[in-house]
Amino acid sequence: MAEVRTIAVIGAGIMGRGIAHVAALGGYRTILEDLVPEALRKAESEIKTNLDKAVELNKVSSADANATLSRLEYAGSVDEAAREADLVIEAVPEEMESKIEIFTLLDKICRPGTILASNTSSLSITEIARVTFRASKCVGMHFFNPVHKMKLIEVVRAVETDDETIAAVSAVGRRMGKEVVVIKESPGFITSRIYAMIGNEAFFCCRRELPRRLI
Repeated sequence: MAEVRTIAVIGAGIMGRGIAHVAALGGYRTILEDLVPEALRKAESEIKTNLDKAVELNKVSSADANATLSRLEYAGSVDEAAREADLVIEAVPEEMESKIEIFTLLDKICRPGTILASNTSSLSITEIARVTFRASKCVGMHFFNPVHKMKLIEVVRAVETDDETIAAVSAVGRRMGKEVVVIKESPGFITSRIYAMIGNEAFFCCRRELPRRLI
């Protein structure tokens, strides 16, 4: 199984900074990237605030919080963040075009054995992986918001994802303190499909119970 020591997170938005938080807390050297300097400053501030809160609640020791902060680095370009990474987790907005653009770039920058993961809740990992020359090393890692509090992570196997990649990212997820569920790629994965079913059922119940004049 490939050993992961350094993790790069691409995108310092809500999900990206949360993923960087749990990666560093799990003991990994973590490099958080964003093209916007203000986004990196905000991420650094919020991660520190969340760690301080965890210390206050006795969920994390002061020593572990300080060690977490020491493992965090910040980068203003994808190349700077990803060139030494063993695992890159993309956390850009949920748009296929943006994710394909990032994966195309990462495939050129990263070492051949580097694993490329997408934090997507519903987009096809297989389609994203097709733009690379390492489809077997491409995988989904679907985190939930807020990342530092939510325990679940869906590890999504695409058509060509190999067993070594699944084992490596599952081990990373567990070291981050997550409950890991490995699934095959399908529209919406597990949780999004369940939420859609619940929403549809609730809507159906409302339509059935409301007076006809209100529908």
